[in-house]
Amino acid sequence: MSSSRIRTLIVDDEPVARARIVALLREEADVDIVGECADGKEAAGAIDELAPDLVFLDVQMPHLNGLELAQSIGRRPSPAIVFVTAYEDYALAAFEIHALDYLLKPFSRERFKAAVAHARDHLARRSAGAPPRDRLVVKSTGRIYFVRMTDIDWCEAAGNYVRLHVGSQAHLVRATMANLEAQLDPIRFVRIHRSAIVNVDRIQELRSSFNGEYMVVLREGTRLTLSRGYRDALQTRLGRSI
Repeated sequence: MSSSRIRTLIVDDEPVARARIVALLREEADVDIVGECADGKEAAGAIDELAPDLVFLDVQMPHLNGLELAQSIGRRPSPAIVFVTAYEDYALAAFEIHALDYLLKPFSRERFKAAVAHARDHLARRSAGAPPRDRLVVKSTGRIYFVRMTDIDWCEAAGNYVRLHVGSQAHLVRATMANLEAQLDPIRFVRIHRSAIVNVDRIQELRSSFNGEYMVVLREGTRLTLSRGYRDALQTRLGRSI
């Protein structure tokens, strides 16, 4: 991102949808709209040519859908992707390819501004050369383990420690949940309880319980409670109300 300006591309096959995003982005003083595209193939060429920092991307489009387009981006650094769609079913797939945000149509002006703020913070961190750590050094039973952040399924508070669940293994790290959360990639990890942080890529489904709360079910079967106090954070990551 050059000179603190956010070069932004809008990709949606509906002219009305593009026009609304344009109108909302014009309220952001640091955003430059570098182009608009009506389908995935056109957008692929525009991303290569225009090198945007941020792309607002529809999912269902002619020729090449948004998920396929995001996976095919070859330039580095790749732009931050905010999916904008009327279909909630693609949320988990979007975060599996590390989308920055997921806006579900119709979205409010406030929700859109929150997505822009999230993108602004992400791009500023990247520009400052301060990416999240990619691994942790863990000492356990006389051994030293190098645990990649992407391999962590979820993190659990354990007194003065945090237990990292990594596949069939578990490692104790002397840290607070707040300290560990600050080191994790906010695009990939989300706090769902004062005692639990999960890797969004590992979420398989959300199940409502009889008392109105939700349970987060991970792919390997672990079931975790979604605390009411952290519901908004997960809603923001999934781009839908739960």
